[in-house]
Amino acid sequence: MKHALTAAVLLGLSLGAAAEAPKGDAERGRLVFGQCRTCHYPEKTYGDHNGPNLYGIFGRKAGSVASYAYYSDEMKQAGFDWTPELLDFWLANMGKFLPNSTMVVFQTTPQQRADIIEYLKQFQD
Repeated sequence: MKHALTAAVLLGLSLGAAAEAPKGDAERGRLVFGQCRTCHYPEKTYGDHNGPNLYGIFGRKAGSVASYAYYSDEMKQAGFDWTPELLDFWLANMGKFLPNSTMVVFQTTPQQRADIIEYLKQFQD
């Protein structure tokens, strides 16, 4: 529950900036996501890779893909559901939000994060 509260606080802090967030473009997101494919697949049919599959990430509880066995303890205990806003905040602030996670994050701009998120929105039921 500690992480759910932390997520809520951090999300609240980032909502002011959300009004200024750039509009995402899925095609640009596909191109930027190329660096993420080292570890993640968004397509349902591919399964897990070095990281968990990201199909249906939005609305899914953090650290909950049953087929992926390598979540950090912090991610398994995070206690929140992924939203586009939380994913954006985490990608921008790895050292502050779930800092003990084992995920490697490439530095991205706000536009790149918006594009990646728009791209990932396509991969859900």
